[in-house]
Amino acid sequence: MKIAAEQQKFCGREFTAEEVSLIKEVVETCAGISRLELAQTVCELLEWKRPGGGLKARECRDLLERLESQGTLILPDKRSCGSSKPRKCIAPAEEGAVYSELTGRVDEFAPLDVQLVANRQQRLLFQELLSRYHYLGYAMPYGARLQYLVYVSRPRREVVGCVQFSSPAWRMKDRDQWIGWDDATRKLRLQHIVNNSRLLMVARIRNLASMTLSCALKRLRADWRRQYGVDPWLVETLVDHKRFDGGCYRAANWTVVGKTSGRGRMDRINQRHGAHVKTVLVYPLVKNARRRLTNGG
Repeated sequence: MKIAAEQQKFCGREFTAEEVSLIKEVVETCAGISRLELAQTVCELLEWKRPGGGLKARECRDLLERLESQGTLILPDKRSCGSSKPRKCIAPAEEGAVYSELTGRVDEFAPLDVQLVANRQQRLLFQELLSRYHYLGYAMPYGARLQYLVYVSRPRREVVGCVQFSSPAWRMKDRDQWIGWDDATRKLRLQHIVNNSRLLMVARIRNLASMTLSCALKRLRADWRRQYGVDPWLVETLVDHKRFDGGCYRAANWTVVGKTSGRGRMDRINQRHGAHVKTVLVYPLVKNARRRLTNGG
């Protein structure tokens, strides 16, 4: 049965029925190329780009998989393992397990070296550490992302932590009220917010987490602008209050602005309201961050 193309809204963009039909035509006529190549082709045709000019291929691939799940089109088989959801490689974290045997105070190991993940070896190590030691495991985030490995140099150079920043939550009531947004303004300036989506310490070093956050935030703005051509003004994070008190964020001068509804970003029909309530914290990267987010830079 032929499925009629319908208008779609995805990652803040409205796709007309005509554009969806064009996407379907591209997929049907470009046989033999990968999903990533299809996504890049669609981005070029529809001029779906980041402010810096880069293609939104990662978001487009997610859109293609959504259209496939709706029966609109049929994608080529994946060339690597995965599903229509972010790729995950989760191994249950052992209670109290650590990767490093280092202990003590963070000043005994300072300065920390926060390195942007930039090659395959670093990516594999980052994914392995999140999979083995983070209670949520590793999940490929939607949209933009930057990942960092945290090293100490004394008594030897080794990894003691991981930090990930990614695209912001599309909508969070308490965050949006704290900023003072209406829907139109949020849509216009949402990409000036970055989400700290993972924070993992793999050594029992006191105050390591708060110092890691401080060091990572000092370079985040420049790294994000260089990678995506967007100037981030605010960082947000969500802390599961049943597991953590968020003390390392407060020690690094983050501000609590409220709590989530507990639905999660993928619960579109409100089936999980209150299931996983999290504390919302924010950290301004610039002066007058709220004013910029409401009135512009």
